[in-house]
Amino acid sequence: MDQQGILVLDFGGQYTRLIARRVRQQKVYSKVLPSSVDLETIKKEAPDGIILSGGPSSISDPKAPRIDKDIFALGIPVLGIGYGMQLMSSLLGGTVVRADKKEYGVATVQFNGNHAPFAAMPEYSECLMSHADLVDKLPEGFKVYGKTNACPIAAIGNPDKKLYGIQFHPEVSLSKDGTTLLSSFLFDVCKLKPTWEMTGYAEEAIEQIRKTVGDGTVLLGLSGGVDSAVAAALIEKAIGNRLHCVYVDHGFMRKGETEMVKDVFTRYFPVTLKCVDASERFFTALKNVSDPEQKRKIIGAEFVNVFKDAALSFGKLDYFAQGTIYSDVIESGAVEGSNIIKSHHNVGGLPKELGFTGLVEPLRNLFKDEVRELGRVLGLPNHMVDRQPFPGPGLAIRCLGALTFERISIVRESDAILREEVKKAGLSSSISQYFTVLTNIQSVGVMDDERTYFYAVAIRAVTTDDFMTAQWTSLPHELLATVSSRIVNEVPGVNRVLYDITGKPPASIEWE
Repeated sequence: MDQQGILVLDFGGQYTRLIARRVRQQKVYSKVLPSSVDLETIKKEAPDGIILSGGPSSISDPKAPRIDKDIFALGIPVLGIGYGMQLMSSLLGGTVVRADKKEYGVATVQFNGNHAPFAAMPEYSECLMSHADLVDKLPEGFKVYGKTNACPIAAIGNPDKKLYGIQFHPEVSLSKDGTTLLSSFLFDVCKLKPTWEMTGYAEEAIEQIRKTVGDGTVLLGLSGGVDSAVAAALIEKAIGNRLHCVYVDHGFMRKGETEMVKDVFTRYFPVTLKCVDASERFFTALKNVSDPEQKRKIIGAEFVNVFKDAALSFGKLDYFAQGTIYSDVIESGAVEGSNIIKSHHNVGGLPKELGFTGLVEPLRNLFKDEVRELGRVLGLPNHMVDRQPFPGPGLAIRCLGALTFERISIVRESDAILREEVKKAGLSSSISQYFTVLTNIQSVGVMDDERTYFYAVAIRAVTTDDFMTAQWTSLPHELLATVSSRIVNEVPGVNRVLYDITGKPPASIEWE
């Protein structure tokens, strides 16, 4: 490693990059490598600590990922999380068995540790559990430092060798004191100092872009959202006017989106910008398509085609850039061993038919709040950096069922009303994401003393700091009443407004 820090070995867990993010939040450098990395590479990296991530595999599966057990003899502190704890226990002579009772969700862990990192924990703490296997017998030299009602060995350690394991996930916000445990591991066990800053990441990313692109040119697809804007700023810092940007209006943008994009990327952040109105093309390709995965894949394929056409107008360009962030990568199943939750059009590598030399994804290892922080470091205006997330497929996945101009208009207008009223209420900065969804439900209503059979619109508002987990936001009743009244009175085809009060998990943030 180029500096002090933590090496995270990835066993395919959906929270792996979140572990790295939590480490970086403590101003400690972190780097993620696949679990298949060899011992010599780890030695060359010379990390100050190693974290073994969780993962969906079972130790009993002969195809489950393994590591060289000599890792534990390097003298480097190791913290195993979930599968990482089970693997460490198994490799060092302990046993792992199938649990009589699977444990999913928040559970109370009782700690009894007088050694770091467990000494920093309260006696009882609410932690997120997610496991079907558990450690049944400890390796030699290890002691139990935590348990739950269903898991008698939930935290273990060998302080002499600085090897530790926990069955729960300290990296997620649902684990109340998880940050405390990670902090103790970093500073009390690994003896690190909080010296890493986002400016350092920006400098490293800019240098990497220059190394990758060389004297070449880059085409970037601008969506108008935070991710692609920050990617554009970062690449521009690296290669200047050799960056060419294309904005595609696929017909599923929010109200005023296209006008705002043109304004921001000409007045505030001038780039070589080509705007393409491809709405007719996308609607034609999506005619009668209702399945959400099919929608996403069609939109992704069309984006490739549109960018290819746009690239020809610029002449020969060398690299294709995207504002892919890590939550996109995880949900698309692009991390080895992880499961597909939903497809993202900007994940999956570089399609050969684009004709580019390579792919540039400078934000691929960052989470949303880190992307915002990076944007500020790069000097992007706040009204762009602080915008709430907007999915690549846009309103197409906020309109359940088949897509028509009329149905998309319902989503667009209702969403504009919600955003306007939330801003008026002064709540924009306290809600992570909020939008409306056109359900595929019609219901009977009465308007102007006449029977109606119109659509129901749902309001979705969540609060989160990582977008891997989220809590539904309790919007004031007065605000909800105002939004509901305006939607049914101002948006044709709607006679009912619903409020989604489901967290993530079990639901995803988007409905499709």
